[in-house]
Amino acid sequence: MTEFPERVYTAEEVKTARTLVEQGYKHKLMVEGSESFKEKVNQAIELIKTAGYYDFLQSYIRLIMEIDGITQLRETEVAIWANKFAVDNPVDSASLFVQKTYHMKEYLEGELYYGGNAEKRSVAKRIEFLETLKDKSNDASVKEECERLLVLWKESSLAF
Repeated sequence: MTEFPERVYTAEEVKTARTLVEQGYKHKLMVEGSESFKEKVNQAIELIKTAGYYDFLQSYIRLIMEIDGITQLRETEVAIWANKFAVDNPVDSASLFVQKTYHMKEYLEGELYYGGNAEKRSVAKRIEFLETLKDKSNDASVKEECERLLVLWKESSLAF
């Protein structure tokens, strides 16, 4: 199997990355940051695993890195940059990571991955994740938080 590109920027790099993902490539997901950040991200990753979305995350993201700025997908780096506030709530951060992963998927597929319609699709993916996590988790507090976030996301998605 060809090696995954270091960056995914040129048409050739995007094509190589897309082909590898289609062939089942999975990243060895790395988490970089303070110990507290890594612990919180790992809690979110456990919830992603519970919901059955870990393969999806590993297919499209290779790094979740702590930054002192705005949380964002870094498409060319195949990474999510997240600040400490974005990972405070493990259920919310897990759904954020799924949403950013969906943006990365659309980027590799050549879809318009930003703007109103793309945001609507990614919010739908986030809602789908929260519903799945609520159904699959055995933890009452996780289920309760999923329900709380679902209400918020469904209300905000009406604005689209």
